[in-house]
Amino acid sequence: MSNDPNHGRGSIGHLRAICPLSQGKSCGNRFVMTSGKVTPATVRAMKSRGEKIASLTAYDFPMTKLLDEAGIPMILVGDSVGMVLLGYPDTTHVTMAEMEHHVRAAARARPRALLAADLPYRACDTVAAALENAHRLVRAGAEAVKAEGGREILEQVRAIVHAGIPFLGHLGMLPQRVLEEGGYHLKGKNHFEREALLADAAALEEAGAFAIVLELVSPPVAQQISKSISVPTIGIGSGPDCDGQILVTHDLIGAFPWFTPKFVKPRLNVAAQLRATVEQWKASI
Repeated sequence: MSNDPNHGRGSIGHLRAICPLSQGKSCGNRFVMTSGKVTPATVRAMKSRGEKIASLTAYDFPMTKLLDEAGIPMILVGDSVGMVLLGYPDTTHVTMAEMEHHVRAAARARPRALLAADLPYRACDTVAAALENAHRLVRAGAEAVKAEGGREILEQVRAIVHAGIPFLGHLGMLPQRVLEEGGYHLKGKNHFEREALLADAAALEEAGAFAIVLELVSPPVAQQISKSISVPTIGIGSGPDCDGQILVTHDLIGAFPWFTPKFVKPRLNVAAQLRATVEQWKASI
């Protein structure tokens, strides 16, 4: 018998078994975790009740455990791991094997939160590849998968959803396209971009996405998208009017001081505190 606590997590039947419909309760517009498991249905219901959806990234057991204990209802094992933990210049270097490794680590925390994971660069090039790689993330412990793109990946999205794997969309600035676009740019600045984003969001909703991340989308356009679809929008650098917000946890807590996105206001300075603590300890020995 395997000693891996995630042994057997790969079947879709197991995925459904660990995701019952009872999940948590609301307190005003704030979600409070209870003993139930958060599912995509929970996240969708939060929008219908007007509850803001808080989401953060985690790439290992302790951070997943801490975020879960803090009541975060959706945790993302993002390909941002490549930049904040692995030292890559962007997310295009992250591999499926690396994503599986970090998903396994996060899944060992067995969070009540919904645990989603990114399909990395080129993992969705074909329908067959997208389906195979989504299954690999589920076998590693993911309870939902996220991929970047809109109408150009609809067949991949439909295949993933048809396989019973919850799908989280991602529109706006797509970090995996940073090289071809020459940087990270705000989207929705003109009529063409606005109409394309609205069409992409509607298409993803129709294909079965349970929520959509909007990254660096012009705030008025993000607000319009949020009002035009029934599934939640989770904003990052897209203004206050999305149905929820997601951040890279390292940015929120000041644990990656070498770069902080302009739209992030760190709530801690973990890097400075760590340096000071280490210096104090070093001086004491």
